[in-house]
Amino acid sequence: MSDSRPRPLVVAVVGATASGKTELAESLAATLGAEIVCADSRQVFRELEIGTGKPTPEERAERPHQLFDALALGARASAGWYARACAAARQEIRARGRLPLLVGGSGLYLKAAREGLAGEPPHDPEVRPRLAAELDAHGPEALHARLAAVDPLTAARLAPRDRQRVTRALEVHEISGRPLSWWHAQPAAPLLDERWLVFELVVAPGELRTRITARTRWMFDHGLMEETRALMEAGRGQALRALRAVGYDEAMAVQEGSMSRADAETRTSARTAQLARRQRTWFRHQVQASRLDRSGEADLTVAREEILRVLND
Repeated sequence: MSDSRPRPLVVAVVGATASGKTELAESLAATLGAEIVCADSRQVFRELEIGTGKPTPEERAERPHQLFDALALGARASAGWYARACAAARQEIRARGRLPLLVGGSGLYLKAAREGLAGEPPHDPEVRPRLAAELDAHGPEALHARLAAVDPLTAARLAPRDRQRVTRALEVHEISGRPLSWWHAQPAAPLLDERWLVFELVVAPGELRTRITARTRWMFDHGLMEETRALMEAGRGQALRALRAVGYDEAMAVQEGSMSRADAETRTSARTAQLARRQRTWFRHQVQASRLDRSGEADLTVAREEILRVLND
C-alpha cells in the first residue's frame, strides 16, 4: 500500500550576501511560527558574530534559531557535516510542530541539505601536510592555478586565496585520481524525503555593491575590530586565520599594523563583492528557485507576501 501522506515542507531563503535574507527570514518566521536554520558556512561558528552578518543575539533570543552556533572556531566544517546536522535539525523542528526555514548564502550547503552528497575519498594523513607545506612555500594562488589545470570546475567556484578548500580539492584529486567536481556530480540520495520551496533574493549588481560597502562600514563601526582583537587575545588567531573569513582577515591585518582601517574596509568590500558574484552564479545555475527582486524600491513586505502566497497555494 502506498503512503499518501504529503511530504513535509522545507522553505529556504537564499541569495548573495547583503541581499536582505536575514531581515526577510526573521519577518517570515514571525508570521509562520517557523524556526530558522543557518545555511551559511561562516555563521555556524559560535565565536563569529559581527563579521558574518548573523541574526543579532536579540533576534536569536526572540525565536528559535538552529545551527548558528553549532561549531567552535577551529572545528572542521564541511558540506557533508552540514547535510547531517541540518537533517537532524529539520526533524527536531517538525517534532515540535514547526516549519524549518533555511536561510543563507552557501550554495553547496544548501545542495547537500536538499540532495545529499556523494561520498568523497578519505583524508590522507600524508598528502594533507605536504600540500600545506607547499601552500606556505608558494602561496594559495599557485595551488589554485594547479587546481585549475586538473579541476577547472572546482577552481572556478573557489577564490584563489581560499586555502582550506583549494588544498582539499587538490588532496581529493591526488588521492583518488578524480577531480572533486566529479565526486560532487555523482548521484546522491537525499537524507529525508521532503518538499522544498526555495526563494532567491536578487539585487541588481550595482545596488548590491553599494549595500556591501555600507555593510562593511557598519561592521567596522560596530564591533568587528573588537571581536577580532578578543579572539586574537584568547589565542584563537591561528584558527581564525585558517578560516580565511572575509572581514576577519582584514581586521587582523589592522590589529597587526600591516593594513590601515580604510584599506581594510576597501579590501573587505572587494572580497565580499567577489563572493556575491560567485553566489549569484551558483544559485543561477545550480538551484531551482523562485527569484524575488529586492532591488530599488522593492520592499521587504512585497517579497514576504509573495512567499506567503506561494505557501498558501
